[in-house]
Amino acid sequence: MADPHLLAALVLLVTVTVGLVRVLLSTGRVERLLALQLLGTTAVAVVLLLAQGLMLPGLRDLALVLGLLASTVAVAFVRYGGLVSRKEERKP
Repeated sequence: MADPHLLAALVLLVTVTVGLVRVLLSTGRVERLLALQLLGTTAVAVVLLLAQGLMLPGLRDLALVLGLLASTVAVAFVRYGGLVSRKEERKP
């Protein structure tokens, strides 16, 4: 019988695929940001499940780096012009 950690990782990978389709079809920047944040969190969960299922403790470090990158991307998106400022909204 397959390891439950690997099965859970497979289920999460399917949800990531559905989430990527949602990111590609969305029109708003904020919707894309939230979807990508969710995908980043799911990627961390997948890597942690693979680390446990395959007994590779080095993958836990990768999960930590992915988590830090996901949060950094969100901060950079908001900080450096990912969201339209009020001045830009008034332009015709």
